[in-house]
Amino acid sequence: MVLLLTACLLPAQSSAKKRAAATTHAAEKKTAPEPPPDPPKAPEPPPKIPGERLTYDVEWRLIHAGTAVVESQKSTSTLRVDSGGMVSSLFKVHDTYNVTYDDGFCAMAAWMDSQEGKRHHDTRVTYERDRATYLEKDLLKDAVLHSDSVSIPSCVHEVLGAFLKFRSLNPTPGQSVQIPMSDGRRSASVRIEGQEREEVKTAVGSFKTIRCEANMMNGVVYTRKGRVFIWLTDDERHLPVQIRLRMNFPVGTVTLQLAKEEKF
Repeated sequence: MVLLLTACLLPAQSSAKKRAAATTHAAEKKTAPEPPPDPPKAPEPPPKIPGERLTYDVEWRLIHAGTAVVESQKSTSTLRVDSGGMVSSLFKVHDTYNVTYDDGFCAMAAWMDSQEGKRHHDTRVTYERDRATYLEKDLLKDAVLHSDSVSIPSCVHEVLGAFLKFRSLNPTPGQSVQIPMSDGRRSASVRIEGQEREEVKTAVGSFKTIRCEANMMNGVVYTRKGRVFIWLTDDERHLPVQIRLRMNFPVGTVTLQLAKEEKF
């Protein structure tokens, strides 16, 4: 707009002056150096990896069943599950699951130490290039229970990395994404979808959330049949304040509700 106003205020040029100006402009155009090429675009930054510790109360059949703690750092996540109360007296559970990943939450290695009832198993998964290898041992019997491998894409996620990846994608109701997942024995593209906005009340407060469903069971990645729902806060944090597993008998429904959030 400023250039247009300036052009209107300038006096009109004579024909000779116009021809001279045109000649000068043409000469300048011929001798003017080529403009430098545009600099290459900087690569998009990797998704932000949260430093957080989330503690959940676990409820099974309307009774307190234990606690679950998820801790995420720059390149690792850890899930610890401990039974409690009446459930612990019937079937004691002490599981620790660790995973390492790169900046895009692509899995590199996973390890699980599971002490459930009278069993004590050690499971390790290694993700290398286009293949994942799986090894599960019975530590009490010093025996290999399962050994397997599966072809995978160049970037694949296990369960914790998949949830972190989904949180970084700004999920909204009606939106669905396909996330490549593998547990070392199976590999598939898993659909995770945003469904409805709901309010969830927990011990640490009420939250406006988006209910999402991860279609990873029924043989897609995990063989146990069931449905997985996650309630993420409807803000930039996308904090998982509630997780619900709906499985067939005898397990039934298991609900995890946020009891404590810590940042570091």
